[in-house]
Amino acid sequence: MHAILAYPETAAHPTPRRRRALAASALAVAATLVFTIPGASARPGPDGFSDLVEKVKPAVVNIATTRRAPTQGTPSQFQLPPGLRGSPFEEFLKRFGQPGPDSDEDGEPSGPGQALGSGFLIDAGGYVVTNNHVIKGADKVEVTLSDGRKFDAKVIGRDDKTDVALVKVESDKPLPFVPWGDSDKAKVGDWIMAVGNPFGLGGTVTAGIVSARGRDIQSGPFDDFLQIDAPINRGNSGGPTFNMNGEVIGINTAIYSPNGGSIGIGFAIPASVARPIVEDLKTKGHVDRGWLGVGIQPMTPEIAQSLGLMEPEGALVLNVTPGSPAAKAGMKQGDVVRSVDGKPVKEFRDLARLVAGAGPDRSVTLNVWRDGRDVSTSVSLARMPTDQTASAEEPARGVPNARTAARLGASLAPLTREARERLQLPEDAKGAVVVDVKREGAAAQAGLRPGDVIARIGDKTVTGPGDVIETLNAAGKENRKSVLMLVKRQGSDRFVAVPLAKNVG
Repeated sequence: MHAILAYPETAAHPTPRRRRALAASALAVAATLVFTIPGASARPGPDGFSDLVEKVKPAVVNIATTRRAPTQGTPSQFQLPPGLRGSPFEEFLKRFGQPGPDSDEDGEPSGPGQALGSGFLIDAGGYVVTNNHVIKGADKVEVTLSDGRKFDAKVIGRDDKTDVALVKVESDKPLPFVPWGDSDKAKVGDWIMAVGNPFGLGGTVTAGIVSARGRDIQSGPFDDFLQIDAPINRGNSGGPTFNMNGEVIGINTAIYSPNGGSIGIGFAIPASVARPIVEDLKTKGHVDRGWLGVGIQPMTPEIAQSLGLMEPEGALVLNVTPGSPAAKAGMKQGDVVRSVDGKPVKEFRDLARLVAGAGPDRSVTLNVWRDGRDVSTSVSLARMPTDQTASAEEPARGVPNARTAARLGASLAPLTREARERLQLPEDAKGAVVVDVKREGAAAQAGLRPGDVIARIGDKTVTGPGDVIETLNAAGKENRKSVLMLVKRQGSDRFVAVPLAKNVG
């Protein structure tokens, strides 16, 4: 590297020759700096992907499905997950198996037709991995290899909760396949490559990087997506995401888009999630998951503080199903599960994945925060039962005998027989009904709304508005910053940390 030396006799009044020499030296230094700074390139990466494409492309397949007109009650092939329908994500997050000409604008099949997707071979015997939503409801599945060979495929098994499916083709010759990679080692910024069948244009290759990890797009209880920016579109569903070693680290599944086309935000099921599912489908045709029997919600800083925890980590238990493994182990509403067999539960959805992954008929040890201390609990997991849909309830209207809870910034009323019927609650349900919420009060800050039922406050079961008001006043005298409430809404329970208003007259 060149250096510029300024001598006393030339620094103040350099000669023209000296000025030219100084300028030349400065340019040399600048050039040296530009070309020696690591990462100077805007996006350094491989010289090309041609060798990788040649290696993996033969194992990537196009999938075409056909179906008859659906009968009433037949599940839709392109139906959005229940958690997304009716939500703001419904307009933006698109499942992108390519809909056929007889599909409506949301991709819902309105009659007989065809649809396209992608997949990849995982062994020479003809097993093909794809998305469940690509083959769901299909009467016929056809697989086309990159060399043009076509095969009728048999559905081996599918898993709606993770959107993974396995089909098989029969060939008299060994078929090309690609190996699984370790998605847990994929880092944000790593190069990746996607191959698939977007818009029916088979064998399309795109490249990009891992944009983020652990994305929850609210499509199911086991969301843990890789976010990638390699362009993927309708028809890429079920296709592989490769690392630079030609290993599958993800299954392309969804995109976030205002117009249905790629804007560089795609989601892939990590291989660490998909691979054990595929193995279960291959050996058993279905997936057996462990079941604990609790309803849970995320922790927030306010809830953590009210429970005496330093960090908002873990899964807060909303309710315990009677007769479930959790009930038999003595778990309680308000417990915070912090680990399963020593594996930390950082976010509440970690608990669902760890328990489901452990499988049924297995004993696990839970670390639970209860009554201000850690408790170790052994639970024998059962097999996960069929999901049940919670019934909706209507907001309370015209509930008499409302009382004002000034510290809460809301009006509360007793849970009368009429209110129970209106809210579709059991006859023995107890609590206080929220009938009005002040716009800038503590209840509004906590997200409470008319029709909510406060069933518990702190460690006290609520039998009426008086219990809530009394506990809030006592907490205010103790200078507590928040109070934990158990709130019932739309057939489900939820803990809410309510900040306490100050200087209330």
